[in-house]
Amino acid sequence: MADSNEQRRDLMARIEARRTAAVLYLRRNRPSIRRRANVTIVLSSLAAVFTAGPAIGGENFAGAVQNALHLSSDSYVWRTLCLLALLVSIGAALMTNLAKSHEASLNRLTTAEAAKAELEGLTSLLEYGHLTIEDAAKLFHEYSVKIPFVDDALPTPPPRTAPAATPRAADQ
Repeated sequence: MADSNEQRRDLMARIEARRTAAVLYLRRNRPSIRRRANVTIVLSSLAAVFTAGPAIGGENFAGAVQNALHLSSDSYVWRTLCLLALLVSIGAALMTNLAKSHEASLNRLTTAEAAKAELEGLTSLLEYGHLTIEDAAKLFHEYSVKIPFVDDALPTPPPRTAPAATPRAADQ
């Protein structure tokens, strides 16, 4: 029975280490994907904003901006807005293509999320005795091979104990 409990504890530790590795992977990789998506949205929105004024207001808009900024010609307004719209549109296109080229990263993120959830469920089943150690080991292997791109978490070192006091020569 003690051997079975030791195996159960060892398997639980392995499952927890693998789940922790998945959590660390997600924590490291989620922000960059979100950032790219947010930048793409902002750039696309700016392109729409830069073209909305001239598209909706026409010559009246250009004249109003010319007068407000004390420009000598309304062509400066049109050219500036067109240039800004061009630049942010190029930026949005680049970010979209970068996102497509990093689609594998998004797939990995989804796979790591699923594996983390499966490992959490496996921990619960094993912890409450609803699963044999043999079945849990098979499931652990099945879930782990789904995320070969996730490096294993470093095992936590055993707790340090204070060194034993050595008797002094005078005390002996």
